[in-house]
Amino acid sequence: MACERWTEKLDAYIDGELPADEVRALAEHLRGCASCAAEGLNRVQQKRAIQAAGQRFTPDPAFRKRIQKSIAAPTSSPWRRHWLPIFVTAAAAVLLIAGSFLLTQHDPGREQQLVSELVDQHVAALASSNPVDVVSTDRHTVKPWFEGKIPFTFNLPELQGSAFVLVGGRVAYINQSPGAELIFRVRQHQLSVFIFQERTLGEAPDKEAVRTALSFAVQTWGHNGLRYFMIGDVGTQDLDKLCELIKAAG
Repeated sequence: MACERWTEKLDAYIDGELPADEVRALAEHLRGCASCAAEGLNRVQQKRAIQAAGQRFTPDPAFRKRIQKSIAAPTSSPWRRHWLPIFVTAAAAVLLIAGSFLLTQHDPGREQQLVSELVDQHVAALASSNPVDVVSTDRHTVKPWFEGKIPFTFNLPELQGSAFVLVGGRVAYINQSPGAELIFRVRQHQLSVFIFQERTLGEAPDKEAVRTALSFAVQTWGHNGLRYFMIGDVGTQDLDKLCELIKAAG
């Protein structure tokens, strides 16, 4: 019966609609209940699959022909034959200029989508009974594991004497580009640190920022062409400390 109470809250948890105290309680339950963790992972994967499918739609030739037929003019007068190409050319030029302008502008929606996708992957790690592919507290074991799996390298911090413990890592993907997801633990909390090449992210935050997404604290920064995203249900003080350690290692 206890599990039924928690599974009813999974969708709200994944969508970031639970109060903070219930988020912490459910996250703690997922760490100790394999059944609920598996169900949570399944729902996260379904959400990501639906989101990805919605971005892959491409109109087929039949659809294109129907649209062309619906907008085709039934007759063509000499005036239209003369001026229409000029109008079309001018309109195309205006659209091209406007499109170029828009592409250079900051898109908060795209940034939020990027952060949401990473939060989904962090939640999937929380819900999984095997959150990492390489399990080790030794940075000299975890870093070499990524060689040949991602197109860049990075340094891991020395954590001795700190409150943080390296759990391990796995390969993560954004925009079909591979990156690293590193799992750290501080007290009873788990943090994900994602690392990707900035050029593969499109429009990503261009400066250090702290924000919240789906009840998780998020911090991001760039260094040497790499973009780091830190996500966890911890306070900004813990985020800042781990951020400092990672920057010092870099």
